[in-house]
Amino acid sequence: MTKLPKAFGRFIVSIPLDHLIPQTSISKETRTGVAFRQIAASVKEIGLIEPLVVFERSKTEFLILDGHIRVDILKGNGVKEAKCILAADDESYTYNRRVNSIPPIAQHLMLLEALRTGLSEERIAKSLNVDISVIRQKRDMLNGICPEVVEMLRDFKLNANIFSLMKKMKPLRQIEVSEHMIANSAFSLTFMQALLFGTKPEMLLVKPRLRDEKSSGEAATARFSEESDSLLKDLRGLEDSFGKDALTLTICQGYIERLLKNTRVLRYLERRHDRSLGALQLWLERRQLAG
Repeated sequence: MTKLPKAFGRFIVSIPLDHLIPQTSISKETRTGVAFRQIAASVKEIGLIEPLVVFERSKTEFLILDGHIRVDILKGNGVKEAKCILAADDESYTYNRRVNSIPPIAQHLMLLEALRTGLSEERIAKSLNVDISVIRQKRDMLNGICPEVVEMLRDFKLNANIFSLMKKMKPLRQIEVSEHMIANSAFSLTFMQALLFGTKPEMLLVKPRLRDEKSSGEAATARFSEESDSLLKDLRGLEDSFGKDALTLTICQGYIERLLKNTRVLRYLERRHDRSLGALQLWLERRQLAG
């Protein structure tokens, strides 16, 4: 079996920042952004956790593939060198498209692990440049969520606020709504609110009061009215475009039919796209039978 080529070197090496060649410049808007300030606070408080990824052009030139913001922060802090991983090629797009953001549940588990190792909430908040209440909210995010749901949703990118709504449900209902979200690939807060609204009172940890039920019913009626208006607008739009679309479809069908009668086109399709040709011929037969 042929072995795949290695994408990175085996060791982490320290390289002077003066030898690193950027592929992009850090704008003023980027430096004033929230993400930049969080990374800067983390580097100042804890140091460089994740090595830079570079490609060696020569002994004194290394192309930066990942870590432009960190390099900019390190230079601003007066740092002279940084730990780097050597990549086997200089295709930064290939590398970056495989970098995924961490799902909320994974972030929660990493935070708990950091707290278990002795890091304080205050230091974590300072390193991320956020208020300590944000760290505590992430710490308690899964309190009241059944383990089955945690396992089901741990690898999905979802709105972390859905768990605050899910906590209002009993464990069995939590599992049901998780299955709904996965089946529909819908992990938004709006979808979760709809699932909560459709939950029977006996499946909630705290049953809604009569006043709440009345207000919920009025809200549902208002939403139904808005959705009806939206559907009517969409229907009118379809009615307006139907004639044009039907004419375009008729012209396209006639054009395809003429193409299939051209021997040169047929020979080309037989050589290059035999499956597509078979499907088109089947469509033509059905069209002729129907006509």
